[in-house]
Amino acid sequence: MSPPPYYQDEQVTLLLGDALQVLRELPSSSVDCVVTSPPYFGLRDYNTPGQYGMEAAPEEFISHITAVFAEARRVLADTGTLWLNLGDSYGAAAEHRSRIGLAEGPRRPVAGRRKSLLMIPERVSLALLADGWILRNKVAWRKTSCMPEAVTDRLSRKHEPVYFFTKHEKYAFDLDAIRDDATSGATWGERKAGGAPGWHGPAGPSAREAVPSLASHANGANPGDVWDLPTATFAGAHFAVMPTELALRCIKAGCRQGGTVLDPFSGSGTTGAAARQLGRRYVGVDLNPAYHDLARARFAQGVLDFDATA
Repeated sequence: MSPPPYYQDEQVTLLLGDALQVLRELPSSSVDCVVTSPPYFGLRDYNTPGQYGMEAAPEEFISHITAVFAEARRVLADTGTLWLNLGDSYGAAAEHRSRIGLAEGPRRPVAGRRKSLLMIPERVSLALLADGWILRNKVAWRKTSCMPEAVTDRLSRKHEPVYFFTKHEKYAFDLDAIRDDATSGATWGERKAGGAPGWHGPAGPSAREAVPSLASHANGANPGDVWDLPTATFAGAHFAVMPTELALRCIKAGCRQGGTVLDPFSGSGTTGAAARQLGRRYVGVDLNPAYHDLARARFAQGVLDFDATA
């Protein structure tokens, strides 16, 4: 039996609670697509008991995230897709983490050498592979605008990965919906009459595109695995959020028309805003009621919910 909603309308359902516990109560095969960006390890304290990302060590964080996505796989339809955006973190002594408000308790070093990248996205993706997921792509989200980092002894970071996982070898995927138009920059799905891309069902190799000489598809080019998108902020959230355009691309490609999108780390509702724009249903889970309230206010702005600036 599903938990009672924190908020619900004809298109959106917001559920309050720990992602793992809430997902355990959702019916199997009840959603078509998962698009999410969990809290990054050691990056930000949301001052919410039981929050993800503030674990004592990366291994604990990875274990928690893997358990959440094991339940998400059960909730996902057999033809469903998972799109996971997850950034990396640097190792730091606990006294430094405590000083900047990222850790409490005994002053012990975080696993991983201080100042070294912890390779959290790679370690999570390997854990999900070991747990049965199929990894179809590692997309590089190249940030065309991002907050500068005050560092002088390394290069600033300007990209994050988006992992495209599937539950089975056959899955629903609509490449036409996100094809590039070399002349206008719009996707073919946006240019198609009526604005509704055709659905091609479970993916399989296209004979026409498998031939190198026919790689330039009449409906536009395959956008590839490097996506140039700006970062985004949402007024009221006071920090960077996943851009709506990123969620839109994932949903267009990976969720059938009229399907249901799930975000187990809903936050300020970016995935939900994208799902609403595209006419999909949305189920969002979050531990903090304040973020559900932000999302509700965001949804009330209307269907055309573009990235706002704070």
